[in-house]
Amino acid sequence: MSEPGVSDGVAIIGIACRFPGADDHHAFWRNLCEGVESIRPLSEAVLRAAGVPDALLADPNYVRASPVLGDIARFDAGFFEYSPREAALMDPQQRLLLETAWHCFEDAGQVPGTPATRSTGVFVGAGGVVSSYLLDRLAASDALPGETGSLEHLGNDKDFLATRIAYKLGLTGPAINVQTACSTSLVAVHLACQSILSGECDFALAGASVVRVPHEVGYLHVKGGILSPDGHCRAFDAEARGTVFGSGVGLVLLRDLKSAIAAGDRIYAVIRGTAVNNDGAEKVSFTASSVAGQARAMVEALGVAGVTADEIGFVECHGTGTVVGDPLEIDALTRAFRCGTKRREFCAIGSVKTNIGHLEQAAGIAALIKVALTLHHGRIPPILHFSTPNPKIDFAASPFFVNTAARDWQGPGRFAAVNSLGLGGTNAFAVLQVAPAVSPVAARPAPQVLTLSARSEPALRDQIAAWRSAAARLDEDGLAAFCRASNLARAHHPRRLALAAPSLIALRAALAEAEPQAPPAPRKLAFLFSGQGAQWPGMAAALYREQPVFAAAVDRCDALLAGRGALSPSVRDVLLDAGEAGRAIDETAWTQPGLFVLQYALVELWQSLGVQPDLVLGHSVGEFAAACCAGILSLEDALGLVAARGGARARARREKVDDEVAPADVEARERVARRARCVARRALRRRGEARGQQVLERPAVGGRVIRHLVDEVERVAGDDLVEDETFI
Repeated sequence: MSEPGVSDGVAIIGIACRFPGADDHHAFWRNLCEGVESIRPLSEAVLRAAGVPDALLADPNYVRASPVLGDIARFDAGFFEYSPREAALMDPQQRLLLETAWHCFEDAGQVPGTPATRSTGVFVGAGGVVSSYLLDRLAASDALPGETGSLEHLGNDKDFLATRIAYKLGLTGPAINVQTACSTSLVAVHLACQSILSGECDFALAGASVVRVPHEVGYLHVKGGILSPDGHCRAFDAEARGTVFGSGVGLVLLRDLKSAIAAGDRIYAVIRGTAVNNDGAEKVSFTASSVAGQARAMVEALGVAGVTADEIGFVECHGTGTVVGDPLEIDALTRAFRCGTKRREFCAIGSVKTNIGHLEQAAGIAALIKVALTLHHGRIPPILHFSTPNPKIDFAASPFFVNTAARDWQGPGRFAAVNSLGLGGTNAFAVLQVAPAVSPVAARPAPQVLTLSARSEPALRDQIAAWRSAAARLDEDGLAAFCRASNLARAHHPRRLALAAPSLIALRAALAEAEPQAPPAPRKLAFLFSGQGAQWPGMAAALYREQPVFAAAVDRCDALLAGRGALSPSVRDVLLDAGEAGRAIDETAWTQPGLFVLQYALVELWQSLGVQPDLVLGHSVGEFAAACCAGILSLEDALGLVAARGGARARARREKVDDEVAPADVEARERVARRARCVARRALRRRGEARGQQVLERPAVGGRVIRHLVDEVERVAGDDLVEDETFI
């Protein structure tokens, strides 16, 4: 949980969805730009298979069309540790929402349930008076109504939407179900933003799931009703006669903007401000919409965002295509915008319902995802089925025009808005801004390595196919970030595949031929730390330049050494400079701390990649790095001892102390041996054996050099380290 503070907005860092005609947001964006309508005509054979009775099929007012999802029965129950029976009893809305939550984290480059992401809130809603899946299955099973707390109850009740995700993904932030009819998912986004800004959580999932069951069926049109007579949604058009309800699932992962920038997250867009209210009694009926209520929410959101109406370039409207609803919405928008501008026809409007129908509780998240992608790509998709304006809407006198063709966004500062209205009067409005420019991920030298993993071979095959499609959309400049996202920002599972390729073309070819391999037999991993003699000038420069984790570890060590008495040049300069400063690496005072710093930074880098050793071995100065890696020595203690050791040897060389053994050396050697045995046995047996580790002793160095080493090591180590059982 974070401390609340001043924020520049909330970043959308992850998007996942399953909408009609699109299994992910890439396909969704492509369909939007190409003007694809995903409300699908249904054949008589499909309708009969779904159980539509003959009398309804014969009714001329029965509309044989629906925005449907592909294969709603598909669910990886094993991945989420559900039994087949439990999965079969669970509402598809809950199944698909859970899968989409996982995909949303993956899209954001975050692993759910880790210490970094555990503080995540969940704000979600679902469709149906009660689960339509439950109602559909009642005739097939007497057990399905279920008792309170039964599998039937838990798998179908909306009460368990958010908590199911929190439990399965290991999330500890607020887990709250949201239900405000058609504005549900945008209200969920509003609550998620508030939770982040107040410090309740660091991340938040927000969205909704609507899966209508039976799925592939049409609907009965009633003259004067809200349903379209021909299976098309014509928002703002003179021929608009109603909407088409459909199914869809969408989620976004949110994070405070400053945190997202600091972490290097990809940001689709920034939510600058949101507002939610209710119409109250200021309308003709409970189901009617209020112009005043909508306008208040719009003005409030603009104020929270600190954005004027003049700056908004696109509004994604609720836009249901109803005769009454569309004019009221434009009236409300005009009132709100007229508080800040007198300009006319400068702001584009659209409605995603013309593409995918009205997704009820998921309508708001579909609209938000469309706007986020519009800002991200700098292109405004066209609305469909618009030719002549609704005669009750005076666009010429308003700030708006209907965007009928895809167009590039003009101007440097891009702001957009989303409007969502709930039956019953709950209004939600959000103001978004284009993401701030960030530096691209630095390309690493070829070859690039791509790693994929899954819990089963079929799932890994699906992974390969998905990344093959993703690579087809990629350009060469994005290859490094593409591989980094797969390698570092996804959970690791038992079935794995690794591919190395020098170019994007080579990676595409490798993915085209890739096949899952049998998992290798478990093998132990050892880290071996070398002693003096393995150094060269500038030996850490490339890793420092290309690996932030490595660089941070080097910087930390350099700061600790500087605090103990500066070496000039610094150890960091010696490790990074292949020129004059780097030549000091061959002088013992720099060699030993330099090698230790390099080895420590390498350990930090490997461990950040998920590589943990089963055992460690070290020679000479490498023994200190091994002890530090094993947790026997702290970094501060190990670094101090290595620096003292290297400095003492350097002084001994300057004083030309030889390695002949003199009688006086015997006592010094015995002192070192006694001290080493005492500390090693007490520290390593209690600390090492507790970790299942074994430490091997070797003879101490000989000659009169020992006197210099003993005095310096005793000065640095002191009695406290012996009492604390720290290895010297």
